[in-house]
Amino acid sequence: MKDMRNWRITLLFALLGFFLVQCKQDRGAETGKAVGGQLDHAATEKHRPRYHFTPPAKWMNDPNGMVYYDGEYHLFYQHYPDGVVWGPMHWGHAVSTDLVNWQHLPIALYPDSLGYIFSGSAVVDWNNTSGLGKDGKPPMVAIFTHHDPVGAQKGRQDFQVQSIAYSNDRGRTWIKYAGNPVVKNPGIRDFRDPKVIRDEVRGQWVMVFAAWDHVKFYTSPNLIDWKHASDFGRKWGTHAGVWECPDIFPMNVDGTGELKWVLLVSINPGGPNGGSGTQYFVGDFDGEKFTLDPGFAGRLGHMDEVVPEGYVFEDFEENRYENWRKEGFAFGNYPAKGAITGQGEVTGFKGERLVNSFFNGDETMGTLVSPSFEIKNRYINFLIGGGMHPGNAGMDLVINDEIVRTATGSQRDILSWQSWDVQEYVGSIAKIMIYDSVSTGWGHILVDEIMFSDQPARPATEKAVFLDYGRDNYAGVTWSDIPPEDGRRIFLGWMSNWDYANVVPTKSWRSAMTLPRVLKLGQYDGDFFVTSQPVAELQNLRDGVHEMPSTLVTPKTKKQFMLENGVAEIELELSFDEGGNGNFIVEFSNDVNESIEIGIDLEGGIWYTDRRDSGPHAFSALFALSRHQAPVIRQGREHKLHLYLDVASIEVFANDGLTVFTEIYFPTVPMQSMDFKSEGGNVRVEGVRYSLKSANFEPIPK
Repeated sequence: MKDMRNWRITLLFALLGFFLVQCKQDRGAETGKAVGGQLDHAATEKHRPRYHFTPPAKWMNDPNGMVYYDGEYHLFYQHYPDGVVWGPMHWGHAVSTDLVNWQHLPIALYPDSLGYIFSGSAVVDWNNTSGLGKDGKPPMVAIFTHHDPVGAQKGRQDFQVQSIAYSNDRGRTWIKYAGNPVVKNPGIRDFRDPKVIRDEVRGQWVMVFAAWDHVKFYTSPNLIDWKHASDFGRKWGTHAGVWECPDIFPMNVDGTGELKWVLLVSINPGGPNGGSGTQYFVGDFDGEKFTLDPGFAGRLGHMDEVVPEGYVFEDFEENRYENWRKEGFAFGNYPAKGAITGQGEVTGFKGERLVNSFFNGDETMGTLVSPSFEIKNRYINFLIGGGMHPGNAGMDLVINDEIVRTATGSQRDILSWQSWDVQEYVGSIAKIMIYDSVSTGWGHILVDEIMFSDQPARPATEKAVFLDYGRDNYAGVTWSDIPPEDGRRIFLGWMSNWDYANVVPTKSWRSAMTLPRVLKLGQYDGDFFVTSQPVAELQNLRDGVHEMPSTLVTPKTKKQFMLENGVAEIELELSFDEGGNGNFIVEFSNDVNESIEIGIDLEGGIWYTDRRDSGPHAFSALFALSRHQAPVIRQGREHKLHLYLDVASIEVFANDGLTVFTEIYFPTVPMQSMDFKSEGGNVRVEGVRYSLKSANFEPIPK
């Protein structure tokens, strides 16, 4: 059993990082430093994208501070310049005049005595309401979360606050406001990611930010003095994980001119195909309160949990752990009565007691091992919550010293049902091990009501509407201050997933951004949908046109096209024969039998992607569990696909962006061919394929 988990006493990484950065910068004016090791984005590591934004080196996650000013699109991003895994957060910085080619700039914001620089937004204060402008020019103002790692480690609830910084030189240098924070924490553990917009109708600024399981709205006349206006979301959407990185903006409904407001909220976990994802809501906003559109509200809702009859193996209601073997200090001497001192509210457990490894805070570690038992039923059902640390904090089923099933929490202190199908192990002697070897944030696990049954338990579920059904579009927000004559709502997301972001196989850099996309609000069959389509500027990457004349693809035939360097843009129109309700598949493959598939199952009414054979994925058991699915929204036999293939990612825009997938993968060699295949019916296909040149990424100026 790997010695019942190898114990290692780890340094408090976040705390150490906090002290290391103190010498770098104080709260005054800041100048950037070069990020080590300039890279040729088109020719270095084999998985470095050709035209997606990546950092010059080291770690990157959420896009931040996206604002347009004086002919430049600014992109800030969560950045750790000293490692390729998440660490003390800074704001990296780049600018572009066309959303395709980028100039890297020095780091904009460094951690300071108030903490790390978490996600946020930026605006141009055109009327200088803040008084921070200079020489008659409007300041750029960044609004961000200060995250105090010391307070987080001590289990405090108020370690995140909202602060501002400003620039009077087109965003090249930034000064943190001397009166930070501008919004103090009222006692909420996850209190972050402010997005600020200008409400010209009411002459005010509006801030929306995440507060664990909902969002909060604040208003201000000047970006400095803020008051709470309202909350939204506790009863709507999915709460399978922590809410993060909200955005709100008005949109005209295509074809009608009706004005609606769209609220984006990222959630981790809880995405439509696992891990991170972004849900959205459509409604109205009166300057203080967001109200769901009644029709859109009808697509949301709640489904109760299902708990089958069964034998309760352990409910942890005794005063001691009875026959369980205990090591370490995390689980205390007895099951907990709900939350422990310093912990937020714990819900979802049965009875009065549960396993809770928060004794003495997240720093403590330990294990619980059950007595042996014989598996007699098909399912082992259990309630689980707490941190999401696969392999480091969770619960395992162990047979003959081998871990055969595992489960972990979902970054929230709400226990929900999970099930293991153990039919193949019926008759085997097993043990259950609950363990916590994590000493940093969310380093605890919650377990209760382990039961054996012939049916699986099902957790309560909440319906949500998602912006992207792939695994790799998270924390996306839109640019502020796009000129009225342009009028687009332009979106960008982080192209990764917290299930595996820290372990993907890139060495000197980590993570990319999605392609910038135009969001539109339309109605289909009476329902509101936010569509996503690539910005028109991406057409400047086209470097060769290859027409694909109309071709009939049958179950007995396929059509193959060769690719250059694993990079292409493809536009396809599909027409299914009458009576043909089969699958149409676009398969990209290489000479070492790796492939990724994009398909539509007309009879099943689903679009899907399948990256299980796309290349090595031993770096994470969560990377390629199954194919990823989304509903076919536009009905009928005529469908469209618009695909962007980079060396290690694909972005799928189906039916003019009604359905979208963003997927990363890591092939041994680039994909070299594209095949059209059909199963169960004939499909006529025509379209065009574009060769693409690399985008230009200018190095950080010295």
